[in-house]
Amino acid sequence: MKEIAETERAELERKLSELRVMHRDLDAAIDALAGNSSYDYLRIQRLKKQKLQLKDQIAHIESALLPDIIA
Repeated sequence: MKEIAETERAELERKLSELRVMHRDLDAAIDALAGNSSYDYLRIQRLKKQKLQLKDQIAHIESALLPDIIA
């Protein structure tokens, strides 16, 4: 089992916080564009793809921060 150094843990938590903010911002941007009657479908799809990539990065960091639990 690999332990994470405190400095690395703090950096991961900071990055995680940043990614969550970016994810919320993209969600708000998607909602705003979709609410517009003449929205750009391609732009919304690109934003959704970015949002999914952020979600994957968030999940990866969260799994690195959680200790391994042997069931």
